[in-house]
Amino acid sequence: PLLTMGALPILGIALVLWLLTGIYVVGPDEVGVVQTFGKYSRAAQSGLNYHFPYPIETVKTPKVTEVKRIEIGFRSVGKNQYQTVERESLMLTGDENIVDAEMIVQYKIKDPVAYTFNFVKPELTVREAAEATLRTIIGKHKIDEALTSGKFQIQEESKILLQSILDKYETGIFVVAVQLQDVSPPKQVIAAFKDVASA
Repeated sequence: PLLTMGALPILGIALVLWLLTGIYVVGPDEVGVVQTFGKYSRAAQSGLNYHFPYPIETVKTPKVTEVKRIEIGFRSVGKNQYQTVERESLMLTGDENIVDAEMIVQYKIKDPVAYTFNFVKPELTVREAAEATLRTIIGKHKIDEALTSGKFQIQEESKILLQSILDKYETGIFVVAVQLQDVSPPKQVIAAFKDVASA
């Protein structure tokens, strides 16, 4: 009995500490997504909040106002320095020519619940969807359009198609902007291409 009485305060302190682990803060740029036994139960707004401690409830706080950026066909490696990723950038035009195309996609979270539950690797998903989109749209245009007057149209068509793909899979992502950085002949043939253009 003495041992039991001595253990009660320790158990009480442990219970209080466990209950206190349910306190969490949602930042002004975030939305809290509360899961009860792994399933979505409610959203929490910015400020101090409480959920039943783990393992009953958990919370994720995705940043809904942050605009994220994905690079297709290249990667930033330093200040104003870029490295081409040819496996992404080389693509076929509608008239069966090869171009080197690079694009930036800017996106943010529009539905935090869908974003949290409907896919596992958001950045990889957006990157692969954006690359497939650009290949599809470039494949519908002739090389002259891709290199000159058709760039804006390719950019707009890419944005619309990418958004429709992401909506189809209920990713909870909104495409803010799609920007073509560069569309040019591949480095291997660029000299020959300039000779033909100048002739």
